[in-house]
Amino acid sequence: MAEPGEQLAVPKVDIEAKIPRRPRKQRRWGKFWVDTFWAYTFLLPTLAVLGVFVFYPVLKALSLSFYEWDMISPNPKWVGIGNYTDLLQDDLFWKSLGNTFYYVIGSVPITIVIALAIALLLNSKINFRGLFRLAYFMPYITSTVAITMVWRWLYHDRFGLFNYILGLFDIDMVRWLMDPKWAMPAVIILSIWRHLGYDVVIFLAGLQNIDEEVYEAARVDGAEGWQLFRYITWPLLSPTTFFILIISIIGSFKVFTEIFVLLPGGGPLNSAMTAVYYVYEKGFGEWQMGYASAAAYVLFFIIFAFTLVQMYVARRRVHY
Repeated sequence: MAEPGEQLAVPKVDIEAKIPRRPRKQRRWGKFWVDTFWAYTFLLPTLAVLGVFVFYPVLKALSLSFYEWDMISPNPKWVGIGNYTDLLQDDLFWKSLGNTFYYVIGSVPITIVIALAIALLLNSKINFRGLFRLAYFMPYITSTVAITMVWRWLYHDRFGLFNYILGLFDIDMVRWLMDPKWAMPAVIILSIWRHLGYDVVIFLAGLQNIDEEVYEAARVDGAEGWQLFRYITWPLLSPTTFFILIISIIGSFKVFTEIFVLLPGGGPLNSAMTAVYYVYEKGFGEWQMGYASAAAYVLFFIIFAFTLVQMYVARRRVHY
């Protein structure tokens, strides 16, 4: 029995030592491999489709870019980087790249600005808001070929709606599809109209994701009108804007269908010849598949470089 003031010694029991456990490393790696097995089991059908229709063609095109092949000869001729060096000396290729940049610069910023303005209007309380949303989005989900065929008639020299409207204001007729000066602007106008709805819907989603309490707090501090947009809406829309910018630029570099249907052959004096259309002409028009593959990979690296630059520049300007 302990004396007064003396502390009793409480024996320590190692509870963890009494619980049988497997080694931590073995338990962790075992679960990892089981989860990995089931993950790839469920992904296998999708990976098989992607492998056959995406990954294999991409790698095959890379291999083909070092050969000279006309799709008939059973034995492609090895030329190394010859296709790439010839490509850099091809004036038509540089012209197609210039037209592509012209299209990107002319269509992407204007589409984003107009889409943002329309999204701000549709996000407010107006009548028939759902109908307007549907009307703007319909062109994007409609067949590109069908839309372009209709716009060919709109651009017609004598019977087109645009020249009819210009005639009402005593403005001379514009040869939209025959004048090298107007060929690419015609494609840009069509592209803005078609892709506007997609950007509007994405901007609307971003606007509706902004908490109304943020606006109420800013109004309490005296902000209104332009100040709300400048300091609240625009910064909080930066992730949405960044996403639209990336997707729009990548899509614009790949423009093909509008050119193919609206301006067969690349337009007058190749004024609307874009990089993808150039690849198509070389591959399926002149049967130079190796040369076309090299051009496709040059375009891929240009798009990849632009994407990296955008991600680096926007890293400090996008607020998540």
